[in-house]
Amino acid sequence: MAGALALLGNAALLCPAPAAAQGAPSLAYVSNERGNSVTVIDIATAKPVATWPVGHRPRGIAMTRDGRFVMVAAGMDSAVEVRERATGALVTTLPSGQDPEQFYPSRDGHVLFVANEDDAAVTAIDLASHQVAWQVTVGKEPEGIAESPDGRTLVVTSEDANTVTWIDLASHQVEATTSTEARPRHVEFTPDGHELWVATEMGGVVQSLDPASHKVTTQIAFAPPGVSPIKVMPCGIRFTRDGRTAVVALGRANHIAIVDVASRKVRGYVRVGGRPWHLALTGDDAMVLVANGMTDDVSVVDLATQTVKATIRAGAGPWGVAIAP
Repeated sequence: MAGALALLGNAALLCPAPAAAQGAPSLAYVSNERGNSVTVIDIATAKPVATWPVGHRPRGIAMTRDGRFVMVAAGMDSAVEVRERATGALVTTLPSGQDPEQFYPSRDGHVLFVANEDDAAVTAIDLASHQVAWQVTVGKEPEGIAESPDGRTLVVTSEDANTVTWIDLASHQVEATTSTEARPRHVEFTPDGHELWVATEMGGVVQSLDPASHKVTTQIAFAPPGVSPIKVMPCGIRFTRDGRTAVVALGRANHIAIVDVASRKVRGYVRVGGRPWHLALTGDDAMVLVANGMTDDVSVVDLATQTVKATIRAGAGPWGVAIAP
């Protein structure tokens, strides 16, 4: 156990970013919010191969860079669990503040940034000491969190205040706050760092922000066929590695949208399961795995053909997806 903890402290972490590691992945890990479990999926066979019991209300999930550990935010336990990838055995828990929802491993691998919904704060955990390094107060109900590609800025959404807070990582101070449409749930930088995309669940749109001016520049509306506009509730966003394509989960619309980043035009919609929350792209950007929170399954979507290739049973309330190299 001591050896595993030392390795964790020194390991660089894989950010839950738009692209997974290079090469064809073999396994995906899905956090089941209502099931208090993680479902392990063999992507090649499109079948679940294991179920791990984890802490209460697991949501955010990501891999460490070396592929040995899976990190899971157990919201009702106020902790981030670190588990062995091969077995699901618990290695350690990290202090995270109250009700962690989404988290983001720093690009240098030294810190884990956690959005604490009940604390209205961002907590930075030092991964060498497993102690809280610092904390910054933000708007109420923080959820979406991301670090800029240059490592200078951390951003976090506030669902209650309808804002994005920009935190300077050198000083740990708030440098700006941007108003958004209602209930921003997720944020994602484009791979080049020139834009920040914000999914506003109740606003029904994705907004693009300029990291230099902190201002909203454009927004994208969605109209999947046969769906009432009131059901369009954007949540998870992922970009392909080349930054040309974005995939957006549309919540109660039961669709994902495939968007051309340059033109802001929707290339197509794919109907998936009930209420897709978050998603992940395979390392070759060929497939998208979508966690469907209301139908307790995962859709495997071929990005080129925009078709569902498989539907995989998961636990109760799939929320997040992490793909191993």
